[in-house]
Amino acid sequence: MPIPDYQTLMLPLLQVAADGQEHAMRDVIERLATDYHLTEAERNDLLPSGQQPTFDNRAHWARSYLKQAGLLESPRRGYFRITQRGREVLGESPGRIDVDFLSRFPEFLQFRARRGTTDRPTPQAAATPTPQRSDTPEEAVATAYRDLRDALAREVLQQVKSSSPAFFERLVVDLLVKMGYGGTREDAGQAIGRSGDGGIDGIIKEDRLGLDIVYVQAKRWDGPVGRPEIQKFAGALQGQRARKGIFMTTSSFSREAEDFVRTIDSKIILIDGAELAQFMIDYNVGVTPFATYDLKKIDVDFFIEE
Repeated sequence: MPIPDYQTLMLPLLQVAADGQEHAMRDVIERLATDYHLTEAERNDLLPSGQQPTFDNRAHWARSYLKQAGLLESPRRGYFRITQRGREVLGESPGRIDVDFLSRFPEFLQFRARRGTTDRPTPQAAATPTPQRSDTPEEAVATAYRDLRDALAREVLQQVKSSSPAFFERLVVDLLVKMGYGGTREDAGQAIGRSGDGGIDGIIKEDRLGLDIVYVQAKRWDGPVGRPEIQKFAGALQGQRARKGIFMTTSSFSREAEDFVRTIDSKIILIDGAELAQFMIDYNVGVTPFATYDLKKIDVDFFIEE
């Protein structure tokens, strides 16, 4: 059973408050989780931001929407209780309370207008993936961010694949330096592509002091990299008495290649095209930020009067 969305939780949450008592939100969340028979994994499932459990977030937004519609009120921090309007709604024995149901109340419509929420997609919105209406605002933001990042990663990888081998080598240098390897850019640039020893394309410092080195193989390929290529690289490492290596490609690795690196003593990290694009985005190599959104939440401690 999937984790219920915030609209599904509205009616059960209001029903909990039907006794007219004050209820602690943290206790109600646990009660609802039990009622829905959520597993431990489902209770521990986090939002993409990793900052809050998904179920907790959805329950909080269910309460928030009910408050905006005037069905619940908060007598004190962390608690809620039903209003007269909430009792009247329960008296109707609704089968479900959701955004459409709450839209009968002017206060809720005003709240939606303030948030700029609309159910009618604009031409621009229709051209891009849109989150489900059951998503909470945090989930909607995370979904949009993930869609934009995935599209950027595909574009980045396409650009890398169309570049020259020499450009790809420079890209690898830039990325490894941004990740903290190679000491200075000049040191790393001299190391990559210099050895020409068997399956090794270059040598780079693991840290700025050069206490250890990492051997690098960079392949701008279209087809999957198989086990023979990785074996050749591993053999070259042994010939240098090396322990660590990075094999980076614009394509992918076969299952046999991935299994092979897990059975040898040398530590070889395989970075395929998809992971390469993600690293480039993370370390701003070949991409540049164009907009930043600083998400904030209420500082409840600020409003506590001594």
